[in-house]
Amino acid sequence: MLCDNCRQAEATVHVTQFINGEKRESHLCEACARREGEMWLEPVFSVNKLLGGLLDLEAGAGVGASPARTRLRCPNCGLTFADFKRLGHLGCSQCWETFDQQLEPVLRRIQGGTHHTGKVPARAGSALRRRREIERLRQELQAAVAKEEYERAAELRDRLRALEREQHKAQGAGG
Repeated sequence: MLCDNCRQAEATVHVTQFINGEKRESHLCEACARREGEMWLEPVFSVNKLLGGLLDLEAGAGVGASPARTRLRCPNCGLTFADFKRLGHLGCSQCWETFDQQLEPVLRRIQGGTHHTGKVPARAGSALRRRREIERLRQELQAAVAKEEYERAAELRDRLRALEREQHKAQGAGG
């Protein structure tokens, strides 16, 4: 798509504005966007800067950081931890294992944990939700038995059995 202003360069900045309830869209090349003064071209805030700052906080901003940790390199893609801090993204799946000790405190700080608990895809919906619910009920059942809450444990057991029957029927029907 060509720039709406100069009609020569490729539009790389797409601006959507709502003014008095009306939507206005502009597709501009970087040069025209700079001339029009679009503020977000030179961001004061960036995710990379935020991530780098959090990583520095976790590492003590270099104070007491062992040279071995700062020179750590992914054996698969060759990315160093310093590269990751600068770029704001990992190079490959092996990086997660290579830098796990450095990443864990940052993930805990940002997300509150280190396990992904995202949304369930619509196409996998009911079966996956049912499996998660079964696992959750099993854990609750174990906790109830450990606390000797037998009435609660019996309720959980009954709900668990019903869900397992549903799952068995669904698997028999091909889902």
